[in-house]
Amino acid sequence: MTSMQPRNVLLIYPRFAPGSFWNYRATCEAVGRRCPAPPLGLITMAALLPPEWSVRLIDRNAEELADADLAWADLVMTGGMLVQQRDTLAIIRRCRARGLPVAIGGPDVTSSPHLYAGADYQVLGEVEPIMADFAAAVDRGQPGRRFEAPKYQTDVATTPIPRFDLLDFDHYLQVGVQFSRGCPFTCEFCDIIELYGRVPRAKSSEQMLAELDALYRLGWRGHVDFVDDNLIGNKKALKAFLPRLAWWLKERDFPFEFSTEASLNLADDPELLALMRAANFFVVFVGIESADAETLVATRKKQNTRRDIAESVHRIYAAGMFVIAGFIVGFDSERGSITARTAELIERAAIPICMIGLLSALPNTQLSRRLQHEGRLFADFEVNGAEDGDHCTEGLNFTTLRPRRDVLEDARALISEVYRPERYFGRLRRMARLLDSRGHKVAISLRRDLYEVVRLTWHCLVSSRDMRREVWRTVIDCARHNPSALRSALRVTALYIHFGPFSRVAAASLARKIEEAAETDHRPVLPAGVAATAYRR
Repeated sequence: MTSMQPRNVLLIYPRFAPGSFWNYRATCEAVGRRCPAPPLGLITMAALLPPEWSVRLIDRNAEELADADLAWADLVMTGGMLVQQRDTLAIIRRCRARGLPVAIGGPDVTSSPHLYAGADYQVLGEVEPIMADFAAAVDRGQPGRRFEAPKYQTDVATTPIPRFDLLDFDHYLQVGVQFSRGCPFTCEFCDIIELYGRVPRAKSSEQMLAELDALYRLGWRGHVDFVDDNLIGNKKALKAFLPRLAWWLKERDFPFEFSTEASLNLADDPELLALMRAANFFVVFVGIESADAETLVATRKKQNTRRDIAESVHRIYAAGMFVIAGFIVGFDSERGSITARTAELIERAAIPICMIGLLSALPNTQLSRRLQHEGRLFADFEVNGAEDGDHCTEGLNFTTLRPRRDVLEDARALISEVYRPERYFGRLRRMARLLDSRGHKVAISLRRDLYEVVRLTWHCLVSSRDMRREVWRTVIDCARHNPSALRSALRVTALYIHFGPFSRVAAASLARKIEEAAETDHRPVLPAGVAATAYRR
C-alpha cells in the first residue's frame, strides 16, 4: 500500500436492538461487565487500514458516542448485522448531519446495500481484497464509491491479526477469534452460505496461534469464542489445528477456554470431540431448528435427520461441552401445533438455553428466493425487521401456510414454557449430571474471576427472589453429584438473569402480535400447487 495522508478514523460498533436474545446485558451487569463481546469484524478490518491513519473504537453497546468523538474524526467506519440495523442507520444520519464522511460494511449492508444509500462508501463482502482500493479512494477524496469483494474467493491466509489493542477488555465477558468462513450444508433459510460459500476456508494453525499469542500478551484471560458459523465445516483443517492449540494452552497453563458454533454431526465424531475436550472447549451452539424430521428434510437441514437428537446432545455433554440450541417456528411443513413436540425434545435433551425464533426469510437466501417466486414474500421486511430487531419476536416476513396467529401462539407458548424457572433449572441440573467436565482447566485471575463470582453469588443466591430457590437447589445438586460441572452450571445460572426477564418480555410481545393477527389473519390465497410443493421440499 502506498503512503497515505494522515487521517483520524473512528470505528463505531452499532448497538444491538435492546430486546435481542443475544444482548444479555443484565447478565453482564451482574458480573460487572458492559456487554458480551467486542466487534471482531471491525477490529480485523482496522488491521488492514494504512499505518498513517490513527484509529479509535467506540462500541455503542459499552459506551456512549459523544460529539467530541465525532469532532476528532476525519472518517467514520461502521456496520453490523440485521439486529444492529436501526442504530447503524442512526449513526449514518448523525455523521451526515455533521458533514462527516461515513463508510459502511458488514453482513447487513452486504445483503441489503439499498438500505444504506446514505453512506459515502459501501464496503461489501469480505474486506481483505478490497481495503486497499477503499483506502486509496478515501485518500483521493472520492466519496460515493462501492467496493465489492468477489464471493467465496478471499484467501483467509491474508487475514491480519485483529487490532485487539483497540479494546477495553474490562467491558467484555468474552473475546472472539475466527478460524474459518463458510459452511458445507445447504439449509434453505441460512444466509451464511450466501455470504461465505459452501467450501469452508480455514486459517493455518500458525495464524491462529499468532492471534491467540496477541491476546495473551495484551493480558486477556478466560473465555475466547470461535465465532465461526460452523467450526467443524472443515474437519481436516480443524483436526490439524486442535492438537497444536492443546499444546499451546498447556505451555501457558491454560489461559483460555473456548466456545463455538457447530453442526450437530459433531456428535458423530469421537475423535473430534476428544480433540475439542483437550483444547478446553466448554460450550457449543447447535442449530437443531425442529423436532420434526419432515421439517428438517423440507428445510434441507438433513445433517440433523436419521439420528436421535437428544442422544447426540448427550454425547456432546459427555465430551465436556454443554449445548446452547437454536429452534425455529414457522416452517411450511409444520402440521399443526409444534409446541408439545419441541418442548418434549428440549426436556429430553436437557438443554437449558434455547433460542426460539420465528422463521425469517433473510435477504438473498434460498428461502427468500422461493417465497418471492411463490408470491408470498413481504416487500418491506428490512424495515419491519429493524423495529425490534430480534428474531424471537420479529420475523414471518411472508404469508404463512398455517394461520399466522397459530404460528405466533406456538412461539409464545414455547418461550414461556422453556424459560419457566423450574423448567430451566430442572434441565440445568440434569445437564450438570451428564456433563463430564473432568480435565477442563482455565487460569484464574484473582482480580477478575473472584470479583465476578462475588457479584454473581450475591445476585443469584441472596438478592434475586424469583430464582434464589432454584439456584440453591442447582448448586447443591451439582456439588453432590458432579462437582466438576459446577463452573459451567454457574455460567448457565448467570445467563438466566437475562433469559428469565427476556422470555417474559418476548412472550408479551408475541401475545400482542397474536391479538393483531386474530383480527386480520386468513388462510392465504396462493398459486395452485404452492402448498403441496412446500410440503414436499
